[in-house]
Amino acid sequence: MSRSNIIDLNPELLAAAAESKAWPFEEARKIIKRYEKTGFPETVLFETGYGPSGLPHIGTFGEVARTTMVRHAFRVLTEDKVGTKLLCFSDDMDGMRKIPDNVPDRSFLEPYLQMPLTVVPNPFGGDYESFGHHNNAMLRRFLDTFGFDYEFASATDYYKSGRFDAMLLKAVERYDAIMKVMLPTLGPERQATYSPFLPISPKSGRVLYVPMKHVDAKAGTITFDDDGAETTLPVTGGRVKMQWKPDFGMRWAALGVDFEMFGKDHQTNQAIYDRICEILGGRAPEHFVYELFLDDVGQKISKSKGNGLTIDEWLTYAPTESLALYMFQRPRQAKKLHFDVIPKAVDEYYSFLAAYPRQEWKEKLGNPVWHIHDGNPPKIELPVSFALLLNLVSASNAHDRSVLWGFISRHAPGVTPATHPELDRLAGYAIRYFDDFVKPRKTYRAPDEVERQALEKLSAALGALPAGADGEAIQNAALDVARRIERYQDHSKQSPQGGPGVSVAFFQMIYQVLIGEERGPRFGSFAALYGIAETRALIQQALEGALAA
Repeated sequence: MSRSNIIDLNPELLAAAAESKAWPFEEARKIIKRYEKTGFPETVLFETGYGPSGLPHIGTFGEVARTTMVRHAFRVLTEDKVGTKLLCFSDDMDGMRKIPDNVPDRSFLEPYLQMPLTVVPNPFGGDYESFGHHNNAMLRRFLDTFGFDYEFASATDYYKSGRFDAMLLKAVERYDAIMKVMLPTLGPERQATYSPFLPISPKSGRVLYVPMKHVDAKAGTITFDDDGAETTLPVTGGRVKMQWKPDFGMRWAALGVDFEMFGKDHQTNQAIYDRICEILGGRAPEHFVYELFLDDVGQKISKSKGNGLTIDEWLTYAPTESLALYMFQRPRQAKKLHFDVIPKAVDEYYSFLAAYPRQEWKEKLGNPVWHIHDGNPPKIELPVSFALLLNLVSASNAHDRSVLWGFISRHAPGVTPATHPELDRLAGYAIRYFDDFVKPRKTYRAPDEVERQALEKLSAALGALPAGADGEAIQNAALDVARRIERYQDHSKQSPQGGPGVSVAFFQMIYQVLIGEERGPRFGSFAALYGIAETRALIQQALEGALAA
């Protein structure tokens, strides 16, 4: 998944883009409307925020991927006549409020609680200057892997270099107005100690959550108690940072951000961010609120807990494009983000890719692959699905790709790793995914008497097929067997022959007994790929009790 600066601007595309209902186009139109009266600035700024308190997770990547999709849609709608920039901003000056669960040695970090993340030593070792620098590097490494066009920004660098100084001085001048926004959102106890400014203690180096004794707008300073001693600091030069809610608005005003999306957990604070931005003389950006990702038990994923998939984990078992697809689909719907979603995402990506060349421009712009690939999806032929590969690994106990290719080449003559490198790549993913997640959970069961008779008849039907029978012929043979067994007749459906249809319970039984899983791909396709003789041998093993044993 590479990012290209070249935009296809053919007339058919532009006409379809003007009417496209795909969510990136809907968001891009908000930005266009934002400047319909004033005209565009030299550069429209897209921003994503990142809190490097723990290792980057996929939700962080999702913001960059989705924002990039909106940026590309904007470039198309404006015929690429307006400059754009994507700023990936790391809030790495935040104090480390708690120690993440997934660091090697928690006790190592305890002395550094409340210190800025770019001061906390890196618990992972290596050459990184700090914990914050390490986590920033992990984020950049991944974004670079995807080829995103972005500029990285560090809060520590921006505060210390003076890039926020003018806006911080303005925040001192308008301190009362900011407090008027913030105090009603807090409880009585918090109101008594709250300040939008967080000084960095000259004594301890910690980020201090202390009330202000005096705010001097003329001098640009704040006065507070630091370990019992009254201390005055200028708000400039990185000596002070802002609380996270005012910091959002301050940053938007200082940088002139035009678009930023965030998770639903920020939605209640959106009005606060916007109001503070306006108090400081800025214009709040356009927003897109997305739903949160959940782990396998429905809990919000967290960097500090490490309870969701990491970036590297997804890429161990699936191509990067499948992850981008998962980010594109239904962004306003909460979705579980755990290992079980990977196979479906992989196969859906290649299905969308296969459909793209046949589509008209209206459908193409609604196809996720257009957005994933900046309007230039690759042409990839995939004769075998990822789900089929997984089941082939399961049935054959393959431990390397050469075993899988023996089946694939027999099933599809002329298809080799050289002619289909993408399929070869998927074969490697399938073996790793099966070994780590499918194999440990496989549970074969012995067939009951009805199921034994069904499997015997299925084996006989397969044996009667001509050599080289394709997946459709195998599937029809299986359906003919099931239609004659009362347990598997579905009277709510009608078969082409006029009798009852076939219940899905028949194919569920096949996969439970033969593969040790609850479900699988189309049986005919699987048996054609695995081989009729091999499938019959598998049935015989099940009938003899070898699989369940």
